[in-house]
This record gives sequence, C-alpha cells and structure tokens, in this order.
Amino acid sequence: MFYVAGGEVVLQRLGAQGDNLVLQRVRQGFVAEASLQSSSYHCDAVVTVSGDLFSIPVEPIEQSLLTDPAFAMRWMAMLNRELKRLRGQCERLSIKGVKGRLLHLIETEGECGSLPLGAGLKSLASELGVTHEALYRTVAQLEKQGMLRRESGQICII
Repeated sequence: MFYVAGGEVVLQRLGAQGDNLVLQRVRQGFVAEASLQSSSYHCDAVVTVSGDLFSIPVEPIEQSLLTDPAFAMRWMAMLNRELKRLRGQCERLSIKGVKGRLLHLIETEGECGSLPLGAGLKSLASELGVTHEALYRTVAQLEKQGMLRRESGQICII
C-alpha cells in the first residue's frame, strides 16, 4: 500500500475499447487501500505529477486493524470519506454534458470553487469520462463566458 503526501497518482485500467479509465485520482491519501485483503491489484497506479510517495507494509496495518480499536475507527472514517467521494463520482458520470460534469467536479472536490489541475486537462478529461478535445472546448467556452478561469495550476469558478 502507498500514501501520497504530495504530487498526484491515478489508479487506472484499460477499458474494453483500449482506452485508460481513471478509477481514482489521489493528491493526498492512500493508494491501493481497496486491495488490502487482495492478493493482487485490480488496476495500475501511475504517478502523473511527481511528489512524495511512501510505501507502507500491509502487515502492520492489518495488525493494527485487529488490535487497535481507535486505529480501526480512524481507518473506517477514511474509507467512509472515500466511499462518499466515489458516490459523488458516480453522480458526476451520470450528468449529461461536459460543462455539468466539470462544474460538479469543481464544486464537490474543489475548495472554495477552485480545483488543482494536477497533471492537466487531458488527465482531468479521463476522470470526467470525456474526450480531452471536448473538455478543452468546454473550458475555453466557459472562460470566454467569464464563468471559469485557469490560474497557477488550478481551475476556478468565477
């Protein structure tokens, strides 16, 4: 298991059409926690923005979950936050149109109307389940309309 302290890691796998499907984007937090009780990973972890990544042996985590109730409760709280985030992602992917998906992402996963771009718009398009060309057009249109701006590695709702 790994912990991302800075930078960005995406969990992805190949879709039926041969394109990469982004399952999770992590800028700070655990990677591969869903595989804690699996013998193999169900996807690939790819560093998209360099930063600090720490390897964590699984055995001490498993032992702490069995013997330390306070740790187990903190672990469950972390998993609950991730489950809520993933439910938001499912909701977002059901929204029709690139504009709606993008604004939903900024509102639900950003802070104060601002979302770090990380590896850039092309990577963000994968997370939104749209082509990068469609996302580029939508961002340009929203910038032209004065609804959105890009600044210092962030995309912001105005």
